Amino acid sequence: MDQRPLSPHLSVYKLPLLPLVSIITRICAVALSIGILVFGIWLISLGYSSDSLAFLTEILVSPVGVVLLVGWTFAFMWHSANGVRHLFWDAGHGFSLTVAERSAYAVIIFSVVGTSILWSYIWSAL
Repeated sequence: MDQRPLSPHLSVYKLPLLPLVSIITRICAVALSIGILVFGIWLISLGYSSDSLAFLTEILVSPVGVVLLVGWTFAFMWHSANGVRHLFWDAGHGFSLTVAERSAYAVIIFSVVGTSILWSYIWSAL
């Protein structure tokens, strides 16, 4: 039998930072689309009846709802930071591998820190 080389398995292969940031950006875009739909439904319930508003608000303040809200906040922070990164790229700056990786880390740090600060403020206000 012929001994052919095997492709690296997912447990061996490490996804590079830049493609990982790109994939997460697309996931955040989908999450934000769903979040906009939920926000639209919330706005419609705001004008429809107090019962529908109370029902939807009860869902959003439940543990699952809070996780979704925090996730949507993170997705918003991520997408915003990566959008600024792309504006620099559109202007022709930051294409070197070193700068691109540093800006990817900046997106990650901004998203985590921004979401943490915002939700710390929200929890302290409650």
